This record gives sequence, C-alpha cells and structure tokens, in this order.
Amino acid sequence: MKAIMYHYVRYSDKDFPFFRYLSVENFCKQLDFFEKHYGFVQFNDFLEVCNKPFKTQIFEKIKNKILLTFDDGFLDHFKFVMPELLKRNTFGLFFISTGVYQRKKALDVHRIHYLIGRYGGEVLVKLSNDLLDANMLENIPYFKEKTYTKQNNDFYTNEFKKLFNYYIKYEFRESILDKIVKLCNENDEDIFKNLYMNKDQLKTMHKNGMILGSHSVNHRVFSKLNNEEQEKEIHDSFSFLEKTIGNLNAKIFCYPYGGFHTFTDFTQKILNNANCNFSFNVESRDVILNDLINYPQALPRYDCNEFDFGKASCG
Repeated sequence: MKAIMYHYVRYSDKDFPFFRYLSVENFCKQLDFFEKHYGFVQFNDFLEVCNKPFKTQIFEKIKNKILLTFDDGFLDHFKFVMPELLKRNTFGLFFISTGVYQRKKALDVHRIHYLIGRYGGEVLVKLSNDLLDANMLENIPYFKEKTYTKQNNDFYTNEFKKLFNYYIKYEFRESILDKIVKLCNENDEDIFKNLYMNKDQLKTMHKNGMILGSHSVNHRVFSKLNNEEQEKEIHDSFSFLEKTIGNLNAKIFCYPYGGFHTFTDFTQKILNNANCNFSFNVESRDVILNDLINYPQALPRYDCNEFDFGKASCG
C-alpha cells in the first residue's frame, strides 16, 4: 500500500509569489494517474485494517492500492480536495493540529509558510538574523542534514524553515515570529482565517466519509519535547476531535514534520497506550504487512512530489 502525503492544494495567488503548493489541476491529474495505475483503498477496507485483532487477509485487498493523506486541516482540503474525492467515490485521511481552534491564531509552522510565500526566504533570513542570538538556538548539528532533503527549495527558504522549525528553542520561537509578522505589516487574524477549516467544516468532512485524525495540538517536533509534553499533545488533540465530531471512525495520528528524527520510542509507546490504530511517518516506501502488524505507530508515507503530477508550483 502506498500512503501519499499532501499539504496545500490550491490555485495560484499573485499576492504570494513564493508560495509552494500543489495546483488543483495537477492534483486532479495525479488522482487520475493513481486511479488508472493502482486504484484507491476503500473506506470499509481501511476500517477493517484498523480493527483489532488484525486480519491479515484484508491486506491482500489493499496492498497495491493508494491511501490519500492530508496534513494540517487547511481550508484547501474542504474547498478543493473533498469535492474531488467525493466525485471519485473515495476518501482521505485528514490530520488536524487542534491548537489553532483554541488560540485563534495560525500555528507557527504555517505562519512560516505564509511569510515565505509572501516575501521569500532571503528577506526573512535577514530579518531573523537581526532578532536572534546564539542562546536562542539548539540542536543545529542534529537537524542540519536531516531536514528538507526531499523539498526543492532555494537556499534561503531552507535556512529560514530550518531555523524556525528546528533550531530556535520553543520558548523564543513564537515571540520572534510575532516580531517578524509586525515588521512585515501583516495581521495574524487574516493569516488565521484564510488558512484553516472551521469546526463546522470539520464536522461536514466527517459526515461525508472523510477520516479525521490527530496531528498533535501545536505541531511541534516531538523529539524536542519531554515525556509529559508529548503525552499532553497527543491526549488533548484526540480529546478535541472527539468533542468536536463525536466518535472517530478510526484513531489515527500523524507526526508533525515526520522522519525518524522527529519522534522517539516513548512517543510510540504513548500512542499504543492511547489505543491509536496507526500513526504515519514520512519515509519513501510502501506500507507492508510487517509494518501494520509490528510497527503500527511508524507507517511510511511518500510525498506526493515523488509521483507524476506531484511537483509543487510556486506563486
């Protein structure tokens, strides 16, 4: 089974000349490609795989199929993705970072995308260098060579993303981003309302057969969090989803950022204890039977850009 990861799926916007996204046109072409060459995992078959004890024979029905997954709960997914999936009589897994609904402010990771899309990496790196000192940074050697290896970004975009997503200590990150947002004369309320689905839209997704899962509360790198913080991120995110949409079709999780450097053995233990059916990582290979049985909290996913029609557009 090939699990495919998507983020932004949208149309071009002249106000965001540096924004990277999958165009709606290419998304539809890629779905055509997948449908022709593989076919999609069916909703009921996926739920069967989630049932315990695991019935190995069901894997034969899905092992060569495509499973579509979408991260971050973007408004794009409600406006452009769900209608296309319904048209094709299929479904997707949608992973929601629930903290946005409490704070009414875009998560830092998405403010980073917004700023890069609007101004480009070079301008933002220069602004950042004036605001940072060495005491605010950590873990640079560990993350430097492990991050953004599959993205076709320019040097400054990669540096800005590494800086704010991995190097800056969490105690400083939000306040530094707040300053950059103000220096760019941007408004956090506008950033928030243009990015995410609202609660009613989440409910509509659920009613239409889309499966909603957890992407944590605050979309932080779990390997940078202590055990208590990890537990809270997982527990609180699932609690929010259950209160918002009712009983979950399946209990699924997706690691923020992804890659084995972003979570720990303890993270997987928490997820097992929380009766999470499956968790998705980022790793370019098929999900095999051994993964489902022995490594359910670290299932691999491909990036959509690894397949025909999946390359990001810019601007």
